[in-house]
Amino acid sequence: MLDADRGTVEFLARLLAAHRHRLGTRALGPFKQAVLIIRWFLNATRPAQLATDNAIGKSTVHTYLHEGIDVLAARAPDLEQALDQAQQAGVGHLNLDGTVVRTDRVRTPGPNRADLWWSGKHKHHGGNIQVLSAPDGWPLWTSGVRPGREHDTTCAKAEADLLPALDKAAAEDEWLTLTDLGYENLSPALRHPVKKPAGQELTDEQKAYNQLIRGVHGVAERANSLLKTTFKALRRVSLDPWRIGAITRAALVLLQLEHGRTT
Repeated sequence: MLDADRGTVEFLARLLAAHRHRLGTRALGPFKQAVLIIRWFLNATRPAQLATDNAIGKSTVHTYLHEGIDVLAARAPDLEQALDQAQQAGVGHLNLDGTVVRTDRVRTPGPNRADLWWSGKHKHHGGNIQVLSAPDGWPLWTSGVRPGREHDTTCAKAEADLLPALDKAAAEDEWLTLTDLGYENLSPALRHPVKKPAGQELTDEQKAYNQLIRGVHGVAERANSLLKTTFKALRRVSLDPWRIGAITRAALVLLQLEHGRTT
């Protein structure tokens, strides 16, 4: 039994069928390939097991997985679409938060001989994904992947359109985007807690402000949790870590299909 709506599988099968029209036939039909792909997303089923279950080679499984990731990721909303949908839904504010998707890939040298994918904060290898969500923590948009060694500020800046789009939303729609201190002073469109000055105490007013911001923004963790608890493949990615961005976008599309919700 596959813990997914049949409509979701059929939707993916139609995307794969259209994809095959350009590339040619495959050993498995589009529906069986869709089941294979969704099994991997939901249960993180090992490629060797998928190969055995479908009487195909492991290399073929990897080809099928990457095809499925790509056709799904292509359906994910871009930033402009996500903000338009949020505006139409009448959301009062946005949440921005980063999450590190674990990867089991071996050490890769980065700048200054630092480990490229090692997250010092989380103490494991992974890729950083920025997640924009609605006030109730429903994920609206996810970014491309950045190496786990980079902080949220660096990752947000790496998405060239992100901060300008949030600045525009703040100016035109009077939306504010709530964040944590990882985005300190990054943009006037962002609201984050006040950092405690060295050797000083926060005022009562600042403490009340911080409590309010943290309380309202805390639900943003739901967006990351929805993606990672629904899809075991996002708990530890064994594919090329540079694929984490596409995998997360594909998971977002599946999540929206399963719940029948985009905003």
